[in-house]
Amino acid sequence: MFMLIANESILRAARKSDEMLEPYEWKRSRTVLRRERASNRPDLADYAALIEAMGGEVIRIAAGSRDHINAMDMVEGYGDGGNPVVDKSEFVLSLFEQLDSGGIGPREKSIIDRCTAYVYDDYRRGGRVPTLCVLREKLLEQPEQEAKELALALELFTSGSLDAFAHESNVDVNNRMVDYDIMDLGKQLKTMGLLVITDAMLNRVTENWKKGKRTHIFLDEFHVVFENEYSGAFFNSAWRRFRKRNAFPNAITQNVEYLLDSVLASTMLSNSEFIVMLNQAATDGHRLAKLLNISKEQMDYIINADAGSGLIRYGSSLVPFVNQFPKNTRLYKLMTTKPGEDGVNRGW
Repeated sequence: MFMLIANESILRAARKSDEMLEPYEWKRSRTVLRRERASNRPDLADYAALIEAMGGEVIRIAAGSRDHINAMDMVEGYGDGGNPVVDKSEFVLSLFEQLDSGGIGPREKSIIDRCTAYVYDDYRRGGRVPTLCVLREKLLEQPEQEAKELALALELFTSGSLDAFAHESNVDVNNRMVDYDIMDLGKQLKTMGLLVITDAMLNRVTENWKKGKRTHIFLDEFHVVFENEYSGAFFNSAWRRFRKRNAFPNAITQNVEYLLDSVLASTMLSNSEFIVMLNQAATDGHRLAKLLNISKEQMDYIINADAGSGLIRYGSSLVPFVNQFPKNTRLYKLMTTKPGEDGVNRGW
């Protein structure tokens, strides 16, 4: 799944990893760690050209974007198997918590929980599709002053300039391949965007799971999720649900220190059954060696390593590899992020 091109023994090991992971639902996650180079800049839009060329849907999320994802979407079977509205209410609470740095109190939480239930009850009786706009209207109908204040906090994200998640979805979230492009997601929308997109992925994973389909999830710039405590905590919960529902989350990052500084992220990393390590800085390498129990001699394969060289950790096995991807292919032209190559090859 990481497009590794190496000797035949490594290719067999990579193929075998899919088969061996099948019975182990708690060990389905994979991680790619790489150090940022000047010739390999971080870019959250890396996959857009490739996905579009393969007929997939690229959803560009930003303030003022024409693409909208409904934060209140909820498929049948949503949540952990209990009351889906209760699980969705917890998600909505997490949205409100990140709107106010001071947090929300028990009265506000009760009002949000009540109004969320009202919105879905109305929908089941033939009412409007649940959206954040509908939720705000429901808040304004409540008698408490706190409800009016919550509605005011939500105004910027419903009728204001940051309304990307306040309306019904107008993109093809059911395409076989979906790319959520958050490169232009500003600071004000970042946390809400990460929460909503994660929730949208949970919806898709749940639908595929019910159909008996496996879902592969690739999360580039994975460290961004843990820049905020709310998105980090919510994603940690979602990560476990992904694996329970026949999904294979693949995390990719160039900023390993962010993951190592987060207890949640480092735990997720240590629980990954399949880890690809490319070039690492010496300081990060020492911390990785301690976390993953890798010897100094083995770490030599990833400290100041050449481009395309690294170390695969599968279970307790460690395999060095060299991945020289051919440059005279269409795939390379679609995927390269080297300055001077990407724009020319993709027709920018």
